[in-house]
Amino acid sequence: MITRVFAAAVAALVSVLFSNAAFAQGKLFLYNWTDYTSPALIQKFEKETGIDVVLDTFDSNETLLAKLKAGGTGYDIVVPTHNFVPILVEEGLLQKINARDLPGYENIEPRWRGPWWDEGNQYSIPWQWGTTSFAVNTDVHDGNIDTYEALFEPPEPLQGNVGMFGTPDEIVSQALIYLGHTPCDAAEDPEVMQQVLDLLIAQKPHVKVYNSDGLLERLVAKDVAMQQIWNGYAMRSREQLPSLRYAFPEEGVLAFFDNVVVPKGASNTENAMRFVEFMLEPENAGIQSNFARYANGIAGSEKYMDADLLKAPELQPPPGTKVVFASACSEKAIRLIDKVWTRLRQ
Repeated sequence: MITRVFAAAVAALVSVLFSNAAFAQGKLFLYNWTDYTSPALIQKFEKETGIDVVLDTFDSNETLLAKLKAGGTGYDIVVPTHNFVPILVEEGLLQKINARDLPGYENIEPRWRGPWWDEGNQYSIPWQWGTTSFAVNTDVHDGNIDTYEALFEPPEPLQGNVGMFGTPDEIVSQALIYLGHTPCDAAEDPEVMQQVLDLLIAQKPHVKVYNSDGLLERLVAKDVAMQQIWNGYAMRSREQLPSLRYAFPEEGVLAFFDNVVVPKGASNTENAMRFVEFMLEPENAGIQSNFARYANGIAGSEKYMDADLLKAPELQPPPGTKVVFASACSEKAIRLIDKVWTRLRQ
């Protein structure tokens, strides 16, 4: 009996002594965009913390929102774009992380602290940021592409050879910019949205595919000659097919900022916060940028970034380029956007 009691006491003592390591055990369920998570980053996090990362992916903010609203969470970290953060907060789908109180918060570049979509960084920290435009194979068309006219009213060599995203958010935003409106504010106007629909229906015969997955593969395989794309993906595509060129439309290039957030109902909140703090370290942000080929918003990360990334034309808008961050869409705007998309895809 004494032996059993002694053994139990020793076991309890060992448990206490190693309690600091216990927090690092378990899993982290990460829900991120397709092909947007550095394997080297995950390996480093797992090695440093002992936490196993389970990665699941989505292809649009709409898919992410629908998954969280349906209660299919269990995710510990998700990565929404800036204009969806206020929507997720309003829906009560995020828990506060109070980033200002975290070690490493000072590493966030001052211009990205307390952004309009999350004043005070109560819910989010930076993941990656960049622009959304389109890339063209200049072996097929070497004319001017720095206008949305090339995308929505393509010249003959590109007709029938265009790839577009498979969801409406950025398609509609770019159409609004081309028509001289501000996304997402103008999306509340039925007359404006009719103009958008007319434009997209006129473009449709020239579109070969609507799909947000496989962008790089389609371009490199020359399945399409023009593809709506993000600048990091465009750089990765050009590295495999040098004839590709990324456009900076004179009407304004659409910008995005993706964020690390913790959803309500997270299975492993402590592990999630470990990941948040991990991503505030410049070296880790640099590792992620080297993979995805985007900027990250963490000061000092450039020391860990590839030289060709820092000089990439896709990441360097020409002087005077108008950069447009879409605002969060109202419910009215979302309904009209959905109607336009449904009509277009019929």
